[in-house]
Amino acid sequence: IAKAISTAGGDRITETGIAVGTPDYMSPEQAYDDEEIDQRADLYSLACVMYEMLAGQPPFIGPNARAVIARHVIDPVPPIRTVRPDVPAHVAMAIRKALAKAQQDRFATLGDFVAAIAAEGGTAPHAKTRTIAVLPFTNMSASPEDEYFSDGMTEEIINALTKVEDLNVVARTSVFALKGKDQDVREIGEQLSVGSVLEGSVRRSGDTLRVTAQLVDTADGYHLWSERYDRDLEDVFVIQDEIAENIARELQVILSDEEKRAISKPPTDNVEAYDYYLRGRQYFHQARKKSLQYAREMFERAIEVDPDFALAYAGIADCSSLLHMYYPSQETTLGQAETASLRALQLDPNSAEAHAARAFALWQMKRGDEAEQEFERAIELDPKQFEAHYFYARQSFGKGDLDKAARLFEEASNLRDDYQAAFFAAQSLAAMNRQEEARAAYRRALQIVRDHLELTPDDPRAATMRAVSLCRLGQLEEGLEWAERAVAIDPDDAGVRYNVACLYSLEGQIDKAIECLEGAIHVGFGNKDWINNDPDLDPLRSDPRFQSLVKNL
Repeated sequence: IAKAISTAGGDRITETGIAVGTPDYMSPEQAYDDEEIDQRADLYSLACVMYEMLAGQPPFIGPNARAVIARHVIDPVPPIRTVRPDVPAHVAMAIRKALAKAQQDRFATLGDFVAAIAAEGGTAPHAKTRTIAVLPFTNMSASPEDEYFSDGMTEEIINALTKVEDLNVVARTSVFALKGKDQDVREIGEQLSVGSVLEGSVRRSGDTLRVTAQLVDTADGYHLWSERYDRDLEDVFVIQDEIAENIARELQVILSDEEKRAISKPPTDNVEAYDYYLRGRQYFHQARKKSLQYAREMFERAIEVDPDFALAYAGIADCSSLLHMYYPSQETTLGQAETASLRALQLDPNSAEAHAARAFALWQMKRGDEAEQEFERAIELDPKQFEAHYFYARQSFGKGDLDKAARLFEEASNLRDDYQAAFFAAQSLAAMNRQEEARAAYRRALQIVRDHLELTPDDPRAATMRAVSLCRLGQLEEGLEWAERAVAIDPDDAGVRYNVACLYSLEGQIDKAIECLEGAIHVGFGNKDWINNDPDLDPLRSDPRFQSLVKNL
């Protein structure tokens, strides 16, 4: 295929001294004479053509043939949805798999590739049903306060299923946006592009637990599997494992031994510690100063009950790192991040969450090289680990490596429909003057943040990113209204004030920008590296007031 389509490569198709073939569509193994080449090289070339048809350019481009070949061998595939957000997720994932560097990581046959591409069209029913959304379990307990427990169980099942390589699981943020909404599963299937939905309920009474779960085919609304569990509370981990394994079986996914171990590994043997951990996760997702403090307190209670609870230590480290990142006047947070992240790794050296927490803490301590190693290790252990991708991207942006930041932010956004990851992906592209890609990314970020604000309308950070996205897309008046609304929601949020300062800066309102930036620093924003590298603040850099602010940080 690579040779047959050589006309698509124009003048770039040959160069003296390099492997024979079309550089734009050449598989990595074709660059090496000593590697065995089979039909999977043709699949790679076909995927390159499909990528170009959708994106308007091949996956890898360069100034000459050698550079293009090198990128095929070394560089990760740029996510196609950065350029074309409307490409269905299953198509993007199929093309990405076909473009894997190693032959064994690609589809085995052309038929498998076609089935994956056609999955949403109904020609490959098993492939289609391997996409699933786990809807928030309904709290049926007598106390409404027990909702943290049902939400926590939902999140734990999502986390377990994401460890299955052949199963595509909708992210937490997307499914929780549907919480409380009365929708038919067929509508949900269309909205989230999934072939199956898991729904259920949790009733907790003292030391007993009743959990119901049903797996539904979104094409026709029929049940694929259902079960009711009446167990003791201490069996909560067994219930979650059984649900995950039953789903895999019904969707005809064959679990590897490693996946079975990952699913069945309980985070702790102590139900009380687990209860505190779930409470902490609920607060952690709110991502505000007080909620992060409450979350850390819950994680601390968890390790008081179970001193060997690695994920609770990772939670403490993440809360402390975030508090230091946005509110660095708190002197003790960075030390807690250091101590807790180390302890998490000691307890579970193979935990992606522990390595990600350690990396985040090291980055905050300005130990960048060590942080990069830990981020890379976390992603190696769990390629679907959102926090590792997201904070690695933040570090890369802070040091000015915008191309890497854009890639990591996009990967993070594909792992979870997170408005911040989507927004920063767009910002990174804009900073590299890749304006067409940036506008597409801003449109995607705007849609994600709109959906988020429907669920949590009082989120000031989301409001600021909605404001900036609107302004970048030319909707200035509405954007500035959202900026004012964001500050009004929480005037003491340093990150919000900083983002609004950036918005004013880009819109040429220099006095307002400097006033807002001064306010952000006053209430705790102290990330000097970010300020020094943020292109949004470029219009302010020649102003003596700005220079004075940065000098005094």
